Amino acid sequence: MMRDARQGDTATTRRALALFAGCLVAFAPGLHAATYKWVDEKGVVHYTDKIPPEAINKANVQLDKQGVTVRKTEPALTPQQIKAKAEEEERQRLLAKEREIVERRDRALLSTYTMESEIDLARRRAVSTIEQQIHSSSAYSAQLGKRKEELDAKKAALGSQPVPPILERELASISVELAKQADLVAVKQKEVILVNARYDADKKRWRELRAATEAQMNAAARAQEAAAQGTGAQPTSARK
Repeated sequence: MMRDARQGDTATTRRALALFAGCLVAFAPGLHAATYKWVDEKGVVHYTDKIPPEAINKANVQLDKQGVTVRKTEPALTPQQIKAKAEEEERQRLLAKEREIVERRDRALLSTYTMESEIDLARRRAVSTIEQQIHSSSAYSAQLGKRKEELDAKKAALGSQPVPPILERELASISVELAKQADLVAVKQKEVILVNARYDADKKRWRELRAATEAQMNAAARAQEAAAQGTGAQPTSARK
């Protein structure tokens, strides 16, 4: 009899546990359902268990059971905002590219010249090369000018007689070449100005970079000295 009673109690307990588990399953979605906080066009704040279709593209905040924010959703961008964002990203990309070019040029400047006098030497060499080209062009133009004077004299000596075609062709060719050499000299003279300006800028930037480098080295040395004094150690510069 006692065994039958115990078996009856066990069966009752099992049924009670099964019923309790079923209740938990039935109410679980409600226990874990999310709450969304969103604002409509009129500025009214709403709290709902799901986002309505008209608020899908608006900003919203997902809250847990305690009302703590677990996720924030930003509003969808308008076409104008998308365009502005793309333009800003492109601007930042170009700025980063410019910074990279400047940094690469600075590294090359410091690695190329160890003393300021080396910049002046490089300038003189560059300008000298251009000046030699100007001198060669001027000398060639002087020869052409003399030849032209000779041909002009022959042409004048003919008076009213017909000018030989070969003479006319040579005079025309010389005039074209003289104009070409004059243009070349003008270009090279401008190039001298640009080269000087470039080396002036290089020298100025080199000075700035060297000053910044020396300042960093001095700051590092002072920091090392301060650290050494704090620990009672002797600075590296003072060690023998």
